[in-house]
Amino acid sequence: MKNVPLRLSVSLLAGAISLFSIPHSSAQSFASSNEHLAFAAPIPDSLEPVALERGGASSRAVAPATSGPFSPLSRVAVGAGFSPLGFGLVAAINLTKHLDARATGNFFNYSTTFNTNGFNVDAKLNMASAGASLDYYPFHWGLRLSPGVLFYNQNGATASAPVTPGSSFTLNNQNFYAATPNATLGRTALSGVGTLGLNTTKPAFTATTGIGSLIPRSGRHWSIPFEIGAAFTGAPTVNMSLTGWACYDQAQTECTNVADPTNPISVQIQSDLQAQVSKWRNDLNPLKVYPIVSTGVVFNFNVRRSQ
Repeated sequence: MKNVPLRLSVSLLAGAISLFSIPHSSAQSFASSNEHLAFAAPIPDSLEPVALERGGASSRAVAPATSGPFSPLSRVAVGAGFSPLGFGLVAAINLTKHLDARATGNFFNYSTTFNTNGFNVDAKLNMASAGASLDYYPFHWGLRLSPGVLFYNQNGATASAPVTPGSSFTLNNQNFYAATPNATLGRTALSGVGTLGLNTTKPAFTATTGIGSLIPRSGRHWSIPFEIGAAFTGAPTVNMSLTGWACYDQAQTECTNVADPTNPISVQIQSDLQAQVSKWRNDLNPLKVYPIVSTGVVFNFNVRRSQ
């Protein structure tokens, strides 16, 4: 019994050899007389390869992997970054193969104290803005052109600036002295209040360019975009006012309330104050084109199936 499989194999091999060794006409007769045999199937007319069967299904039924643009409004990106506008949050959605829409919000607060021209300045910088832009990708890589608008802008600074009683302060290169408070004479401490506005033009047009798509068409989920450009916010506004008493001399023999429009000392102080403010405005005038240099991290994901 152990040699039965071996004998069967030898018999089948011998039969196959005899089949291919007989004449063609005899082979046809043999095949026609044995049509009931399973292995007597007709020879295919062409050499086209037969689809391979895997798991009971033809491999031709498996579509090849393809890559292409996402369907409009099918993908959303969210991220965070930093720029001269402050810490930023961003959200974007794809519109076409070459176009995305983006919304941004920025915020930043900072406080500091310093001394300048005799004023003890306590300044607070407050940045808060929001905008929208279109990201146009002209090529098949990450270069983008982004026109937009800053429709909300509260960027600016405030400062209180008292002067130490008896010490000097300078306005428009002229020295004056803060009066020592004296209730009997009605003298009060000298102090200044200043404001800076970086939002003259509302809304403000923005224009940036950058590298790195917020929604890479390759299908990657993470990106680190970079952009540079500007917001056209208009000339900064700078204002400062003084309250209290000031003197023309250190001995405090010629003093006046700086709000008195009839006293020549207060008139001179107010004139020099306005000249000083004009200088500050001129120094800050380049910020009418506010710089934007930003980078961050962005993650994108599907919101509906691409078609």
